[in-house]
Amino acid sequence: MSFHMHLRAVPDSEVRLEYAWLHAFMGAAWDWDVHQAEHRAGVAESIEKDFSAVNDLCEAGGELSEGQDGAWELPVFGGDVISDPTDGQPPFVRLSPEAVRRAAAFLRDVPFDVLWATAGPGLHASFGPGWTEADVRGIYARHHADLSAFYQRAATAGEAVVTAFWY
Repeated sequence: MSFHMHLRAVPDSEVRLEYAWLHAFMGAAWDWDVHQAEHRAGVAESIEKDFSAVNDLCEAGGELSEGQDGAWELPVFGGDVISDPTDGQPPFVRLSPEAVRRAAAFLRDVPFDVLWATAGPGLHASFGPGWTEADVRGIYARHHADLSAFYQRAATAGEAVVTAFWY
């Protein structure tokens, strides 16, 4: 079974906070060719399987004081939730441009090493005995770097981010 978190940066004025519209909008962008083109353009990012654990990694920084730009937003599960009216599908999440700026500030201001020092042992243990700490750390360091670059670009462009969870 495959499951993904799919992030897409978009002008906030183009986003409609309606489940059916978001499903069509994000579904069209999940098409392999569209997703790859948007990923290369820096307006899409996705994480397969590990996104909940990446959220746990980011939450390890939640106890830290605010960043230089004010309050932070968590980049994985933060934002406004738009639920399926039939309650049968995962929700979509929208981060406003201001929330995107706060998520970018969090990823910029909280070094990966600080997050790993707190959450790393638990994340490493969840992979099982066949994984070295360096290998697991490398996976999460790449996720952190990719999310950082994505959110920095979106924040600089003043865009919102829409998140889909595909199962």
